[in-house]
Amino acid sequence: MERMIIFCMLFFCSSMALTAAPYRIAKYKQLFKTINLLETTVKNKDVELLHTPENPVDGCLFTAVTCFQKGTLKLQPENSQVNSTFTQTIKVLKRFTFSDPGKCESSCESYEKKTPKEFLKSFAKLIRKVIR
Repeated sequence: MERMIIFCMLFFCSSMALTAAPYRIAKYKQLFKTINLLETTVKNKDVELLHTPENPVDGCLFTAVTCFQKGTLKLQPENSQVNSTFTQTIKVLKRFTFSDPGKCESSCESYEKKTPKEFLKSFAKLIRKVIR
């Protein structure tokens, strides 16, 4: 009887672990789509350049995501017609969390400044890296 209970507990725990991973990947894929949508509506000329993390090491992923989130708050819509879509997209990016703080010695200011479109392309590249 004890073996049966242990087997059932093991089965339950393993099935829970398998369902958690696909949810997280689906969340990252949705975030990737959101970034691509934002890329088409962002103003790219006469705007502030943004600190853009490129190819952060694994321990710095949390810092890089935080830098991207701070940078998205500085983005501006291309025109007033896309403003509502733009605002909703920024809200989605603000709520995104990355759970692995890691240990990183670099700060947002240590990264090179780039245009908003390059900034978003690097953000999408980072999310692609996290998905894999």
